[in-house]
Amino acid sequence: MTQDPVPPPEGHLRPTTGASLALAAVVGLVGGWLLRPVSVRLGGTAPYVTWIQALALVFVAAVLAYVAWHTWQTIHVHRRRLEGDRAVNRLVLARACALVGALAAGGYAGYAVTWLGDASELADERLVRCGVAAVGALLMMLASLALERACRVPSDDQAP
Repeated sequence: MTQDPVPPPEGHLRPTTGASLALAAVVGLVGGWLLRPVSVRLGGTAPYVTWIQALALVFVAAVLAYVAWHTWQTIHVHRRRLEGDRAVNRLVLARACALVGALAAGGYAGYAVTWLGDASELADERLVRCGVAAVGALLMMLASLALERACRVPSDDQAP
């Protein structure tokens, strides 16, 4: 007695919502804003933001943008399919990096806000580095959303 093969489940993944990204950014903003007073109270000094941190986010954004472009070329221009595990890995990477990018952008922006109007000698330096890091994290989020969009498979109804 043989069993009929079970048809594969038909489902659709929804894109990352703006609400989840906004929530991550707000959580990051509050966390970044609280970081300075809490760290000063506990350890006596505020954390120092280096250029490595800021430029690492810009580098990750560039890598994600390249992967998004390559994925778009493969799926939508050349009409080839990705291996299943490779497509899922890219989608998971895109979603995770989008949320982390929103969280980091909010966090660095919140930390930068705490340095506005401060007369200390390192305030301007920290403000600039936090600004570059926030922009890098925002670029990372946007590149991740582009990768997520590139992972969409055209429906069978669309003509080549």
